[in-house]
Amino acid sequence: MRLAALASLMLCALAACSSQQLYATGRNAQRAACMKLADELARSRCFQDAGMPYDTYRKEADAARE
Repeated sequence: MRLAALASLMLCALAACSSQQLYATGRNAQRAACMKLADELARSRCFQDAGMPYDTYRKEADAARE
């Protein structure tokens, strides 16, 4: 019973997150992974990709769906 209540609570918490918040969380994780890259050029490209604004991401994602 406790597990079901906890799962329901977690599901509600996830539903409360906006897609923009989830995007930001993913980008923060990507930046952390970028820092682990030894190659400077690869690290630079990684950070550049991780810095894409949410609005740009949405436009590209919407265009890809069409």
